[in-house]
Amino acid sequence: MRRALLLSLPLAAAVVAVAVVAGVGRTSSARGDVNAADSVTTTGHGVVTAVPDRATIVAGVHTEASTAAQALDENSKLANAVVAALKGAGGADLQTQQVSLSPRTDANGAVTGYTADDGISASSGVAGAGALVDAAVGAGANTISGPTLDLSQQGSLYREALGKAVEDARAKADALAKAGGFAVGPVATVVESAAQSEPLPFAAKAADAAGTPVEAGTQDVTADVTVTFAIR
Repeated sequence: MRRALLLSLPLAAAVVAVAVVAGVGRTSSARGDVNAADSVTTTGHGVVTAVPDRATIVAGVHTEASTAAQALDENSKLANAVVAALKGAGGADLQTQQVSLSPRTDANGAVTGYTADDGISASSGVAGAGALVDAAVGAGANTISGPTLDLSQQGSLYREALGKAVEDARAKADALAKAGGFAVGPVATVVESAAQSEPLPFAAKAADAAGTPVEAGTQDVTADVTVTFAIR
C-alpha cells in the first residue's frame, strides 16, 4: 500500500505543473483582449462674425425729496412718462429693472431726505436705439445704461461656429496624420466647450439736437470642441 502511494506522487506533481502552465497561457491571452483602439485627439475652434441687430437700453429716473412719499411719487410720475416715451419710440420688451427708495443722511447720521430710483429696460433694432435714448431723456430719464448690442440669431450662429470648430479639429488631426504616417478615421467622441459671444456694451451719451448715434460694429460668435478620431 505504501509503495503504491509513493509511485503516485510524481504523477500528481506532473499534473500540477501542466495546470500551472495552462493557467499562464490563459492569463496572457486575456491581457491581449483589453488593448484599446488607437486614436488621436485634437481641439478645434470655430468663429462666425456677424453684425449685431438688437439693442437694449436701461433708462433710469433718480429723484430726491424731503419725505419718502414725495420722493417715490415724483419718481413714479417720471418713470411712467419714460415708459410711455419708450413705447412711443418703438421700444419692445419693456421691463422694470429696479425700484428703490432710501434715506439720505448727514455726517451725524440724521435723515435729511429721501432718494428714489427706477430703471426700465427696452429693446429695439440697432438703428432705433438712438431714438430710444432720446425719447427716454426727453421724458425725464436722467440716467442711461447701454445700449447693449447682441444678435437675435445667436443660437443658429453658434451652431454654425460648432461646425467650424469640428472642421478645425479634423484639419489638425489630418496634419498630425500626415506627419505621423497614419490615416484619420471616423469621429469617436466630441466634447463641446462653449465660448459664446458676450453682448457688446456701448456707452450712450445724452440726447442732443442731432440725435444719439449708435454704431453696430461686428460681433464674434465662437465655439470650442475636443474631438477624438479613430486611427486607421
